[in-house]
Amino acid sequence: MISTKWLYGGRDSGMKDAHQIRRSVFIEEQNVPDAIEMDGLDEDAVHLVVYEDKKPVATGRMLINDGHGGGDNELTIGRVAVLKEKRGRGYGGLVMRMLIRKAFEKGFTMQYIHAQVSVRGFYETLGFQAYGGAYEEAGIPHLPMRRKGDIGGGCAF
Repeated sequence: MISTKWLYGGRDSGMKDAHQIRRSVFIEEQNVPDAIEMDGLDEDAVHLVVYEDKKPVATGRMLINDGHGGGDNELTIGRVAVLKEKRGRGYGGLVMRMLIRKAFEKGFTMQYIHAQVSVRGFYETLGFQAYGGAYEEAGIPHLPMRRKGDIGGGCAF
């Protein structure tokens, strides 16, 4: 059974599940330093955790206005992670669609991401477009991407 949970701020009791997934994917698998991954911004973010049979398998977060365009209707989606053994099952798409939908419902018409170049195509399927040049973060090539509006279509489950 698939379920989801919204978490508001870093103090929510469910944050341990989001952190567990992020540690597994970013710190252990991709060798991102702990200080970069656990950046202190979780307190100000809205998080989503996806569960499969009550076990956390995917997560993502969104932060309002982290300096892109300065507008009131912009936010950044990030820390999107799916456990390695659960990839290819649609969890990443589910996380992104739910975050985009929640953002749009709250009036945030522009969504930004700092995408790892290796998953650029995934974000393009969700309507994101690259802008600006590639850069390196934590030793991993990234690309700024953005999209405008609501998300269409359903989830492939």
